[in-house]
Amino acid sequence: MTTIDAGIAPGAFSEAVFRKCGYTGLKVDVAAQRLIKANAVAAVVFLMLGGLMGVAVALTRWPAVHLLPAEWFYLVLTGHGANVLLFWIIFFEIAILYLASAVLLNSRLAAPKFAWLGFVLMIVGALMANYAVLRGDSSVMFTSYPPMMASSWFYLSLILFSVGALIGVAVFFGTLVIARAERTYEGSIPLVTFGALTAAIIAVFTIASGAIILIPTWLWSLGLISNIDPLMYKVIWWGMGHSSQQMNVSAHVSVWYLIAALVVGAKPLSEKVSRTAFLMYILFLQLASAHHLLAEPGMSAEWKIINTSYMMYLAVMGSMIHGLTVPGAIEAAQRRNGFRKGWFEWLQKAPWGNPAFSGMFLSLVMFGFIGGISGVVLGTEQLNVLMHNTIYVPGHFHGTVVAGTTLAFMAVTYLLLPLIFQREVIWPKLAKWQPYLFGIGAGGISLFMMGAGTLGVARRHWDITLTDAAHAFEYAPGAFLMMGLNGIFALIAGVGGALYILITVGTVFFGKKLDTAGAQPMHFPLHAQGPYAASHYGSEGTVKLPGTIVLVTIFFVSFVLYYFVNWKYLSDLWLFR
Repeated sequence: MTTIDAGIAPGAFSEAVFRKCGYTGLKVDVAAQRLIKANAVAAVVFLMLGGLMGVAVALTRWPAVHLLPAEWFYLVLTGHGANVLLFWIIFFEIAILYLASAVLLNSRLAAPKFAWLGFVLMIVGALMANYAVLRGDSSVMFTSYPPMMASSWFYLSLILFSVGALIGVAVFFGTLVIARAERTYEGSIPLVTFGALTAAIIAVFTIASGAIILIPTWLWSLGLISNIDPLMYKVIWWGMGHSSQQMNVSAHVSVWYLIAALVVGAKPLSEKVSRTAFLMYILFLQLASAHHLLAEPGMSAEWKIINTSYMMYLAVMGSMIHGLTVPGAIEAAQRRNGFRKGWFEWLQKAPWGNPAFSGMFLSLVMFGFIGGISGVVLGTEQLNVLMHNTIYVPGHFHGTVVAGTTLAFMAVTYLLLPLIFQREVIWPKLAKWQPYLFGIGAGGISLFMMGAGTLGVARRHWDITLTDAAHAFEYAPGAFLMMGLNGIFALIAGVGGALYILITVGTVFFGKKLDTAGAQPMHFPLHAQGPYAASHYGSEGTVKLPGTIVLVTIFFVSFVLYYFVNWKYLSDLWLFR
């Protein structure tokens, strides 16, 4: 049976009950474990709802299918954005915050009752938002720009959800204080916890931005305020809308380090370098939201130039550092594990059959090559005019939030199920294929949306054939091909997502209960040194990484070539000769 220790920790205000994990040796606060379970389960439910809506949107944008009528399309698109960009991801991130603080630091969770209050507020807010959208009077899409007005229920739901998330973040901060005061760990906090701390700090800025604009917008919907200036709304809203994605980046990069540690025993190449990269996220990453405002005439040229030149590259630098240090840490660990032949034996002999590892590595590659490169292109003022408000933009953030964040969170689920839910993963052979199916589908969605956007397909339009338009217009034939392929790959991603839901829910309810005190073997075992590498401060201290250097070189060559191609497109647009 699982070992249970009950007692009052030094300075504790309430009794904390712990169990000892037989796989990692970590003390797990049972209150934290319950909250991790609750938030993870809620996340999966909203992913299922949002994923179904996403498939319906893709099948509507596929001209040969054109599934939904116009009024339903915008309703479903609004629900899709809220459920997957907000509810699925933030519920899961709260679970990660509790894991990175209470579990990795062997600490009790601060104020579990307040944590449950936050969870309830998040649930109420998410359900209210779906009710407001589904009743048909809040089809304002994710950005909800004025003068379009949603029902007051919609704005209030987002406010309640944000307050609940902020409570979860406060509990995370409190847990760090308790762990430090009660000396539940030695030295500095581990890198995974530091990354989660980065996400939490950005979350405070994000939620504050949301409150600043959503509260007056809610009062506007009630008729208590006569007007909301659209430009003011956009500027402040993107302080929330884009920064929430930077919170996601910090969280999923932390997950990359966690999975690399637990599965192959990877330690950071340099704690200082990786922590500096996370610090750059706090200082600069919010500035990337400028690319949503570059077409706004009310923003000064000086502001646009500063944000899309010097500041933009500071924002990108942090992710580029992680793009070197994460695969570098894996290579160093694999070479330490005995895979030293040539440049790539470490990669060839990596545990590709472990869905945690394969999902993490696919997330890493696609986030960099698809989301990262396209993000820099969109963030360049001159190039932005090519793609602004085309379907290239959702193609870009499907590369960051879906192929990057969502796939990383799916991957770490295969570790949470045995370690936190204490259940053996059911259907392990299907589980091995799930990250590949979802990853290929998500990557295809991003690439073909971006391709269609390059050909001018509008971002928010219901019907790319423009059948009912007052003035006839027809996109290039390639645009129709791209949107058809987008629909096909959306179905592939849908199958991968459905497998994830089935495996996760099936494991929670029907998976074999694990006797972790006896440390029974798991389908996807941990590395012997993995738990220590994840929960302790320490660097690998090597720079002999020939394989990683080759991979990074390929990335930079791809970056330069794609950047050049877009400048060539721009010269055609501006008729330079």
